[in-house]
Amino acid sequence: MRTVGLALLALAGCIDEFQGSNIQVDFSSAMPAQASAQAMAPVMGELPNDIHFTLYAFQDATDANDIPVGHLFELQQFEIHRIVDLSSPCFIDVGAHVPFPGLHVSQFAEKMMEDRAILDISNPPPGRSEEDLTDVATAIQRQTNVGALASEQGPKVVSSASSGGYLDVAADCNGGAGIPPPQCTDDASNRRRLQLCQDSWDDDPSLFEGTDRILTSPLNGTTHGMVDGVNPVNFAPVGGAQFFVDEGLDDFDGFAVYYVADSAPDDDLGTLLLFGRPESITRGVIRVPMTSLISPAITATLAIFANIDEDEVQF
Repeated sequence: MRTVGLALLALAGCIDEFQGSNIQVDFSSAMPAQASAQAMAPVMGELPNDIHFTLYAFQDATDANDIPVGHLFELQQFEIHRIVDLSSPCFIDVGAHVPFPGLHVSQFAEKMMEDRAILDISNPPPGRSEEDLTDVATAIQRQTNVGALASEQGPKVVSSASSGGYLDVAADCNGGAGIPPPQCTDDASNRRRLQLCQDSWDDDPSLFEGTDRILTSPLNGTTHGMVDGVNPVNFAPVGGAQFFVDEGLDDFDGFAVYYVADSAPDDDLGTLLLFGRPESITRGVIRVPMTSLISPAITATLAIFANIDEDEVQF
């Protein structure tokens, strides 16, 4: 039997205070990310792009014949992506503060060198200003940082779940159907790319698109936190995600994470990835270590603050 979270919501009744729970999750660095939407196939350590993860709580029970059964309750859907996806057609610069709105970030250094007429920072043309030299040097450094963030060692983000996607990439820069390819850096292409990407985000606010500028503030979608790892730009540790759910979680026998195709029917749980039972309760915090049958390196730990409105220690 599978009971979705809406069934639990009905139990809460009409309330003024938030009576749900805060779930803090530490995923191990081996937690698989989803492949880029533009990838032909996932590489080792990745899952397909068109899936999502679901965190469930479950209760043990027996049927009328004393046969063990379990009841699953859906708590949160989420996705896991690289914080930077260079192959995304909408990994772009956005906002009034950026020099080239709509430009694909993979072309930023080249565009800056073209705009400032400095093709070789080590041998600039006579008369170029210090500001121009600084702009080009900064753009080159940004390009290096972007490459590091997009690598296998780059941070992985726990994000909102979406079943949407982008238009196909156009064949060329001539204004045909589709999002202009990244190498189209003229003003018209940048404007068209910006508009088409913004249209996609307006249609689906949960469609995740990260940025290298502020890792916790994506261009679109919601960031719930990071998978355990290190920022390769400054070697700072990152990790830890959290969800606020409407259910009080102090009376469940265990928790599980499944992943399933976005197109799967509602009664298809998909593949069990992580499973764990509450191990200890310290000062009102429920600790749940989770392990995987798929790989011993894939683990997670939940710290659950249940019934926040009654928590006099943490809140």
